[in-house]
Amino acid sequence: MTFIDFKKQQFHLEECSATALAEQYGTPLYVYSKAQLLDNWQRFTRYWPAPHRLCYAVKANSNLAILQLLAAQGAGFDIVSGGELKRVLKAGGKAESVVFSGVAKSVEELTFALQQGIGCINVESAAELERIQMVAQQLGLMAPVSLRVNPDVDAQTHPYIATGMKANKFGIAMADAMPVFRRAHELPNIQLLGADCHIGSQIMTPAPFLDAAERMFQLVERLQSENITLTHLDLGGGFGVSYEGTASLDLEAYLTGVLKMAENYPQLTLVLEPGRAIIADAGVLLTRVEYLKETDDKRFALVDAGMNDLLRPSLYQAWHDIVAVDEANNGRGKLVDVVGPVCETGCFLGHARHLTITGGDLLAVKHVGAYGFTMSSNYNTRAKPAEVLVDGANSFLIRARETFDDLIRGERLLDRT
Repeated sequence: MTFIDFKKQQFHLEECSATALAEQYGTPLYVYSKAQLLDNWQRFTRYWPAPHRLCYAVKANSNLAILQLLAAQGAGFDIVSGGELKRVLKAGGKAESVVFSGVAKSVEELTFALQQGIGCINVESAAELERIQMVAQQLGLMAPVSLRVNPDVDAQTHPYIATGMKANKFGIAMADAMPVFRRAHELPNIQLLGADCHIGSQIMTPAPFLDAAERMFQLVERLQSENITLTHLDLGGGFGVSYEGTASLDLEAYLTGVLKMAENYPQLTLVLEPGRAIIADAGVLLTRVEYLKETDDKRFALVDAGMNDLLRPSLYQAWHDIVAVDEANNGRGKLVDVVGPVCETGCFLGHARHLTITGGDLLAVKHVGAYGFTMSSNYNTRAKPAEVLVDGANSFLIRARETFDDLIRGERLLDRT
């Protein structure tokens, strides 16, 4: 179901028109639909019964209000930094519902996580395991861990977001995993809960997921043969989103397929880490056309949102549908490149779009709820946009637009030059 669409030829998020939101809050502006977010979450819970767990990947969108909504739904959380753990706790999440991923956790982050009662730390290397043992021993605590194994599965995705091949920086190679599991099993301050894998992002077919899952269940059996019993198997995230209207991932086929595999392992609690699939299509970036510019080769729409606001097109050459909020201005007219104000040729939101627009018109960039605001920056001394949550006919400011004073807070002039 979609809650973001045209109504009476005007673009709406639920019952709020994009035009009214832009007038009230200004542009560029991130807007999220509460109904779409919750509907996406329920698509997973429908096929994922207790005791198996869903841990929302905080890196996709870490706004406190978004985390608060998901915590109220009973979500766990997947984090990759101490800062993300602090966000989860601030939003009402519980440390025991959190899995801590990431390849370079610091002593300070591990100390804080263990002191808060973290649910599980996903160990990415043999060296990290030794550091966790040291920190836990100093604190006089047991550290609950899962070892992240690299199953060497090709997810057939963009190389920047592939994580499960043996050439990637993530996880412990499957061929090297057994000695590290034995070591974890022996260490006095390590509570070995399970195994973990994550093969990449934006995966559009169940096959790579099921291939990885089969390899992980085989690993569970090998460990069992050495009397190392796991109670936790984390299969990661990476569930693809249809940015260009292509066939969506058959989520039901994947989830039911994994549960079928797990029937012979009743001791295992399965964990998934959806992020993009929960929030991507719940978010829109509203941007206003400042100027139109034509050259012999190109027609440009120069807009007030740039690569500092939405990095994905510049970083990944990612496609985002861009529509004029007036439905009559879409699907016809000359091709136009939608480009931003940042002083880089790579500052663009989309190339070759059919839009009949003029200066002052409002555009909506779709499917930006994931890795939109969280990857934004202040490049060119540009303030980050405001964020708004829509609930039916109501809208709520969930992050104020930055001011210049926000940008320079912490900077200091020299006493002398």
